[in-house]
Amino acid sequence: MDLANEARGLLKVFGIRLPKTVKHGSFDNVVRPMIEMDDVLAHALIPLLDARLVLYQHYLELDRRVKRAATHDEVYMRFMTVPGVGPIAALTFKAVVDDPTRFKRSRTVAEHFSLKPRRHQSGERDNPGRISKAGDQSVRATLYAAANALLMRTMAGSQIKFWGMRLMRTKGRRRAVVTVARKLAVLLHRKWIDGTAFRQDQVGGKA
Repeated sequence: MDLANEARGLLKVFGIRLPKTVKHGSFDNVVRPMIEMDDVLAHALIPLLDARLVLYQHYLELDRRVKRAATHDEVYMRFMTVPGVGPIAALTFKAVVDDPTRFKRSRTVAEHFSLKPRRHQSGERDNPGRISKAGDQSVRATLYAAANALLMRTMAGSQIKFWGMRLMRTKGRRRAVVTVARKLAVLLHRKWIDGTAFRQDQVGGKA
């Protein structure tokens, strides 16, 4: 993406504006014909396009490997029945947790990855703050991305999505996504322990 943005910036210098949305897979096919007929543009941009194309091809190969690994494992497939959870979130969660029996209760998994808000207590005040960010950053990031996908991109209806949308209306988007991410951690651990798939009428255990 950085290389694509660099190419966009250089094209603007020469008075060429690309469409706002160009899919990653078609970026090279859109830009390369525009510059190959101009020696100055070609000299400036073809190395960037070549480097971006190699990185994109490697990304596609890694993406295929991740998806292939996820479809050959029963636990990963069970995780991916949970709305918003894709191969990367499933693989990351399983790799970092490693052994689900390390956690006696599913709710402690969310706390382990610092998806539980810090509390600020003083006298009669007890205000929940931001998450502490003390746990594994990779799991926290993937669960946050999964929760965001569940709320913003998943089309299928489910109780957890309806619950998350209600939270968004009352608490705001950011806090709702963190709360849903915490719920996903609880659900994934529970699915791992009890060996069941997610049901659309399920919200999950206490998070």
